Amino acid sequence: MSCLNVSSFFTYPNRADSPSGLMSPSRLLSSQNGERDWENGSTASSPASIPEHTGPKLYKEPSLKSNKFIIHNALSRCCLAGKVNEPQKNKILEEMDKSKANHFLILFRDSSCQFRAVYTMNPETKEMMRLTGVGPRIITGAMVDSIYKYNSDRKQFTTIPSKTMSMSVDAVTIQSHFWQSKRPGTPKKPGTPK
Repeated sequence: MSCLNVSSFFTYPNRADSPSGLMSPSRLLSSQNGERDWENGSTASSPASIPEHTGPKLYKEPSLKSNKFIIHNALSRCCLAGKVNEPQKNKILEEMDKSKANHFLILFRDSSCQFRAVYTMNPETKEMMRLTGVGPRIITGAMVDSIYKYNSDRKQFTTIPSKTMSMSVDAVTIQSHFWQSKRPGTPKKPGTPK
């Protein structure tokens, strides 16, 4: 069995390369790993020698969470359940599918949760625009009376003890004076005979 010369497997930097003529093992390892040499304020590998990453982007822009599935369930199993409501429900779901909105809200007539309309909400302004149904064209935060969250397990809406609109709200009621009362019709003029 012969002994191998260990020094032939390792290459050490020339002593003339270091300021003192000697290089400590920790400085040797940090220089070889491209780490900053804090003692003399230099970096062993310059940024120019590091190739720029050209692979796929790892960062993805966050997308807004959608509650479309929750509202779909609420309409199908709670608000417009049953065969009688199927045509109206299908029309509303079709309108929701056409919409590019991420957040939908149901408008109730009052606290008895009688369905009136579906709205979309702008996340920046918190304004709600009517998508389909009966109700004001635009609902602002000042018009809201109560807000609700849909519980899929219980198939019911529960009141949220807050007045602040957020992306977790699934339904709202508005103050009663915002509901338009039916205007009395003007009497028709008698037609002229032909």
